[in-house]
Amino acid sequence: MTDNGHAGGLTVLGVDPGSAVTGFGVVAHDGRDLVHRHHSQLRLSALPSLGEKLARLYDCTMELIDMYSPGVCAVEGIFHGRNVRSMVVLGQARGAVMVAAANRGLEIVEYPPATVKQAVVGYGRAAKEQVQRMVGMILGRLETVDEHAADALAVAICHHHQHRLTAIAGRIR
Repeated sequence: MTDNGHAGGLTVLGVDPGSAVTGFGVVAHDGRDLVHRHHSQLRLSALPSLGEKLARLYDCTMELIDMYSPGVCAVEGIFHGRNVRSMVVLGQARGAVMVAAANRGLEIVEYPPATVKQAVVGYGRAAKEQVQRMVGMILGRLETVDEHAADALAVAICHHHQHRLTAIAGRIR
């Protein structure tokens, strides 16, 4: 048995939240390698109200949790922006995802965008295209994953790296 009750290793739901498009990625560890389980993008821009967007985001997050049974929900943190309204809406989108994860009893972790890029590419200011390419290489995928889904997979990969480093540090002590 593992952290999330499934043989084979920790499964992480990575989320790149957004009010227009939210990316989701599920990555498992099979005991040796990271394994791609799912990726998708939820387009919210067509929905007429913020309430409908948040409800759809919450429902989609719940569906993915129920489908893949992750042990952790890793969410990309908020970057510092100039547009306060955009930051507030992004915070609300993150909240919908986090409430869904909390309602299913998942551990919720947050990683700043620069930390995610550093973990996946090796450089905290990497371009989106570099993240997309490295996610594909790490997970052994030939086709390019869409931008927001690649970011979500990168967040999940970042958590796997952090989880492994924490385990190693615990054995050293």
